[in-house]
Amino acid sequence: MSLAVCPGSFDPIHNGHVEIITRATKIFSGGVIVAVSNNPAKKYRFQLEERLEMVTEVFGWLDGVVVQPMSDGLLADFVRSQGATAIIKGLRDSKDFEYEAPMATMNRNISGAETVFLAADPKNGHLSSSLIKEVASFGGDIRGFVPRSVARRLVP
Repeated sequence: MSLAVCPGSFDPIHNGHVEIITRATKIFSGGVIVAVSNNPAKKYRFQLEERLEMVTEVFGWLDGVVVQPMSDGLLADFVRSQGATAIIKGLRDSKDFEYEAPMATMNRNISGAETVFLAADPKNGHLSSSLIKEVASFGGDIRGFVPRSVARRLVP
């Protein structure tokens, strides 16, 4: 039985994240831990507790998904501490791959966990949490790009 970790800040979680995590549950029989990170150097729109709550609401219906906070240590250490054998990363384009590939190699060397890259569905390829926050801040309609529970928090 294999267990995977899908890490991210999820500020906020969007439909691209949901697609990748949902697909990952079909691959990893041991389940998927959605590890919500909190980097003290980053400025977040939502606090860690809010992000954990949103991700939990989104995946409450899906068996095999566990949502956990991830400390500000190394992802490789978190993966090892959970007994996971894989890290899940969604790729929108070749730039994502260029950014993620060196980290995948480092994580494998540190923890032994393999990184599994899942290509995003083209309908979600343009989504990023930063873009969604920016559009929402100017009053743009982001409801088609995020789960309802997230839209309620972003759209006044």
